[in-house]
Amino acid sequence: MSYKIVFFDIDGTLINEHKEIPEDTVKAVAELKERGIEPVIATGRAPYFIKPLAERLGIDSFVCMNGAYVVYKGTPLYKREIGKSSLEALVKKAAEHNHGLVFEGEHAFFADKEDHPFIIDSVNSLKVDLPGYNPEFWKSDGIYQVFLHCENHDEHLYDGLYSELKFIRWHPQAIDVLPAGGSKAQGIEALLEKLGLEPADAVAFGDGLNDKEMLEAVGFGVAMGNSHPELLPFADYVTTHVDEQGIRNGLVEAGLLEARQAETI
Repeated sequence: MSYKIVFFDIDGTLINEHKEIPEDTVKAVAELKERGIEPVIATGRAPYFIKPLAERLGIDSFVCMNGAYVVYKGTPLYKREIGKSSLEALVKKAAEHNHGLVFEGEHAFFADKEDHPFIIDSVNSLKVDLPGYNPEFWKSDGIYQVFLHCENHDEHLYDGLYSELKFIRWHPQAIDVLPAGGSKAQGIEALLEKLGLEPADAVAFGDGLNDKEMLEAVGFGVAMGNSHPELLPFADYVTTHVDEQGIRNGLVEAGLLEARQAETI
C-alpha cells in the first residue's frame, strides 16, 4: 500500500516526556516530506499550543483539540463547537464541586478560577503558558474543548453529562471534555474528504487513550512503544519508544521510509 498522508500525535509521539523532539524524529519527518508524503499533526492540544513544534517540523496542517478544529495549509476547514447548553451544565456541575475548568476557543483559552492548583499543575505539564482568567469566556466565544480538573475518584460526578459530552483523561488531575462522539478521527475524516483521499491512504501515530479512534480510522495505525496499554489493541503495529527512533521505525514498517543500513566501524 502506498500511503499518502501521515497523522502524528504530539505528546508521547512526536515529543518525549521532557517535551523535547528527538532529533531523529525531526529528520524522519523531513525525509517523509521529501518523498511527497503529507505530515499532519493530530493532537488534543489547541493550535496556539503547537506553533513552535509545527514550525520546527515544517508542518502547517493540524487536527487540533481532539478533532474539533482542523486547519489545512494554515486555513481552517472544519470546526465543531461544544453546545452552549452542554457547557452550561458542565459549568454548573464543576462549580458544585470546586473543580476548575479551562475553556479552549479558536484563538485563546481562559480558566474559570484563579490559581487553582490542578489547573497550574496540568497546564504546566504541557510546557505552555497558563490560561488567563475569564469565567464568562464560554458564553461569548465558540468553545471547542474544555479541561476539567478533577481526580479519578470524582469522575462519576459527571455521569449525567455523558449523553452530551465526551470525557478523556490525559493527566492525573485533568480531563479533556469534547462534544459527544468527538474524536481525532472526525477531524481526520473532514481533512481526508477535503483532499479527496480515503482512510486507507492514511497512516496515524499515537500513544494515548484519545488516539484509539484515530488508529482505527486509518489504513495503518501505529502505537508508540511507550503507549498506554489500552491503546495497543487498536494498532496495526507497535513501534519502539519515542526516544528510540519510534517514529522512524514506524514509518519504515509502513513502507514510507527505507531502513537505515547499520553503520560500520
